[in-house]
Amino acid sequence: MNRLQRLHADFGQSPWLDNLKRGYITSGQLTKLVGDGVRGLTSNPTIFQKAITGSPDYDEQFASLIQGHTSVEDAYWAMVIDDINGALDAFADVYKNSNGVDGFVSLEVSPTLAHDTAGTIAAARHLHTKIDRPNLMVKIPGTSEGVPAIQQMFTDGRSINITLIFSLDRYADVMEAYVAGLEANPSHDLSNIQSVASFFISRVDSEIDRRLDHIGSDGALALRGKAAVAQAQVAYQLFLAKFSGPRWEALAARGAAVQRPLWASTSTKNPTYPDLLYVDTLIGPHTVNTLPDATLAAVADHGVLARTIDAHPAVAQKVLDDVTEAGVDLDDVAHVLETEGVASFGKSFAELIGALEAKAAELTA
Repeated sequence: MNRLQRLHADFGQSPWLDNLKRGYITSGQLTKLVGDGVRGLTSNPTIFQKAITGSPDYDEQFASLIQGHTSVEDAYWAMVIDDINGALDAFADVYKNSNGVDGFVSLEVSPTLAHDTAGTIAAARHLHTKIDRPNLMVKIPGTSEGVPAIQQMFTDGRSINITLIFSLDRYADVMEAYVAGLEANPSHDLSNIQSVASFFISRVDSEIDRRLDHIGSDGALALRGKAAVAQAQVAYQLFLAKFSGPRWEALAARGAAVQRPLWASTSTKNPTYPDLLYVDTLIGPHTVNTLPDATLAAVADHGVLARTIDAHPAVAQKVLDDVTEAGVDLDDVAHVLETEGVASFGKSFAELIGALEAKAAELTA
């Protein structure tokens, strides 16, 4: 087995691809990646912005939609859903052979709904109904307004990927939404519901390192590049605690699966850090790591495989304590990163719609 296959077979972690574009499907590249050991896929508005504006692969379909009097935004969703359906086909056997644990493809609701609970519920239901494939995960941001929508989705019996989690407190809220949502689900059989909680990694270091640099003390500077991994390792301890004990066992008896932590944003932003800093340190059972193309290739080439996620939980907690003691407000870090994350996806979506509107105007001139 290669490293990607061993990551799952020997250590219980599922490598997913954090990218999607039409060419991956039409060229057969996605099918090849599945054969190499990739077990799922995530997408987001920024990924689709790059795919659609960076390639002529969508031009013919877009022109046909616009000339058929489809609105620009509806044309966007039609193109995206076609890509998602192609990816769902590529991962169908993984879904089947894993008994519905892996093989998922994630599609995010419109980023304009990040602070709209009712709108998010309606959009997530619409996407699940429109696509109606068992290995679809609708992606919902883990904002304070998103959490009630997330809980409702599990009561509905839908598989959901919760994105943009930056803090331990919000992660706890998301896990509680999963458990409470399943408890309110009237079905005796919960085995067809899966969820991942996407805990962001590298962006946490980028923001905390910036603050540590500003503090400037020797102690603060020595903590650079440590907080993001430490926070994820502490999050894994929260995961182990949540999905054990009588409350969880009652749901497990109804077929419920644990909500796996998914490590997102795992390419290193700081070029002085090892390229697999956010991969080699976060390996363990019942986890997912969603990897951009270059990071995926790096894992396949030189990833160091060992169970690391819970090797030193006390050390991880001490890093967070030391960061706080140095003067970094972790709650404020999470607030800033969530705000920036929502804004970034919203900007990508707006820019893409703007580019498509310009192209539509040319087609209809």
